[in-house]
Amino acid sequence: MRSLLGTTALLATMLAGAMGVRAETLPEALAYAYANNPNIASARLSVESSGEDIAIAKSDALPNISLGANYTASFSATDDLFSTSQNFTLGLNYSQTIFDNHRTDGQVEQSRAFSELATHALANAEQNVLLSAVDAYMSVVRDTQLVAIRQENIAFFRAQVGSANDRLRLGEGTRTDVSQAEARLAQAVAAHQAAIASLQTSQASYQRWVGRPPQNLSASFTYQGLLPQSIDEAIETAQADHPALKSARAAIRASQAGADIARSAFGPTLQLIGSVCAVGCFGADGPGGMSGQIGLTLSIPIYEGGSLGAGQRKANLELIKSEVDALSSYDEVREAIVTAWATVINSEAQISSAQSAVASGQEFVSGLVEERDLGLRTTLDVLDAQSDLVTSREALVQANASRVIAQYTLLASVGRLSATNLGLPVTVEDGQAYVQVVEDVWQELRAVPAP
Repeated sequence: MRSLLGTTALLATMLAGAMGVRAETLPEALAYAYANNPNIASARLSVESSGEDIAIAKSDALPNISLGANYTASFSATDDLFSTSQNFTLGLNYSQTIFDNHRTDGQVEQSRAFSELATHALANAEQNVLLSAVDAYMSVVRDTQLVAIRQENIAFFRAQVGSANDRLRLGEGTRTDVSQAEARLAQAVAAHQAAIASLQTSQASYQRWVGRPPQNLSASFTYQGLLPQSIDEAIETAQADHPALKSARAAIRASQAGADIARSAFGPTLQLIGSVCAVGCFGADGPGGMSGQIGLTLSIPIYEGGSLGAGQRKANLELIKSEVDALSSYDEVREAIVTAWATVINSEAQISSAQSAVASGQEFVSGLVEERDLGLRTTLDVLDAQSDLVTSREALVQANASRVIAQYTLLASVGRLSATNLGLPVTVEDGQAYVQVVEDVWQELRAVPAP
């Protein structure tokens, strides 16, 4: 009885929510998840951080200018003389790499490739979060409906227990009928409690991915017509749009730049170094004035213990590995497309079958109850038919949820599951505005906006 009271309270809360809170549609839930999920925010920060790597790589080819100041105090002591002196100098130091065998160019190219990789990782994180939010949303809808179905099933079996007891008192039934009905009622109560537990788990998953507790979710929504019409179209779309494949291509580009960087280490490096002294250039007692110097430094590696060759070989292996990884990514995406496509087709077939089973099952149970009351059927016949009907109703609920999840999974497998493609009412942020700002080579001379 305590369990049933708890169940009634849960359903009353759900009903009160349905009456007092406007239904939250799936697009609204996805929009909130996009704006508030920390996984997306973390991936966006990685994109902005990659922009700083580009600026750092560029700095190797730009001038380094610093202000230098030096103060010294000294003394000397002899048998009959003690003296002290002080000197202060102030000037500018300048250094710049004139040529490094294109090493800096390779570093800039590699940093740009890694930034592109971070951008595609952000798109992939966005897909994963939105797909997880869809799964959590439909799981709550599904489990809410299952709780209601199993609550109705408890009421049905309770009525059958009462009917069996009435017929037993009238001498028209048996103790076996009562026992069978009571056993089915106990099973229905246990199944109902399991449904409540599943609903609570789904609600926790919803809050994790969407960012707030579910409130009166709507089982119906307007679906965007973005699904491909064939597997071939899906695969072709994925090759152009899927962020995992774009990431694989960006990784190849980064590895190629890494090979160029390793190769450049074998070449010469030429640096321009200069300094200007403005104060105290000729000592404390010397004349006033300025002094300066400028020079070139050339460095050509001859032997560095085998590190240069090892670096080149490793970079070449990394390039080959990135190409192999790209092939693996393509196979994974293709497998995901075929699996999602098959799941969509199967779920539609399951829905059609379950709808027919529910329609016929409802009529069959009603007929059996009437025949049982006339003595033409047994209580067990009614109980078995009701159990089959509940199984069919639950299968229909699960198939409807599975179809929606499979459709969005198919969208994700072709790379179309994004806030832009879904038309979500959010401001899409990809971190590129920040990257463009910090790439400015003179940005240290003025304020940079916070991310």
